[in-house]
Amino acid sequence: MYGLLLTLHLLAASIWTGGHIILSLIILPRVLKERSPERLLAFESAYEKIGMPALVVQIVTGLTLAYQMLPHIPSWFDMSIPIAHGIVAKLILLGLTVVFALDARLRVVPKLSPANLNDMAFHIIAVTIFSILFVIVGVSFRAGWWF
Repeated sequence: MYGLLLTLHLLAASIWTGGHIILSLIILPRVLKERSPERLLAFESAYEKIGMPALVVQIVTGLTLAYQMLPHIPSWFDMSIPIAHGIVAKLILLGLTVVFALDARLRVVPKLSPANLNDMAFHIIAVTIFSILFVIVGVSFRAGWWF
């Protein structure tokens, strides 16, 4: 079961992180240069069909993997347990991702225009950084960098 969960988690992370890297490095510069919210919305609507399910898979498999590592959930927050550092880091990154995504979806996207593209760019870059940090923290579980 662990192997299947980890495989699903890594595939979903590849989709989520890869999509955000493409968005940040390929799509966003052109959107900003052309001041084209339409181009951004077109990418977002296509990517959302695979990106959001990937995020859900990451959350479900991530919580399940964390539970397998530390079955007593309160111990996830016990900083005297080294593996809890990584779990807490991932939970913080998840919280930040949710906050930025909700803010973008509820505040920025409804009023998206050439005038507020920089605000959207800030959200995109932040979520991309969070997703890369997710990967780094995840690798640290195996590589031992974090602990």
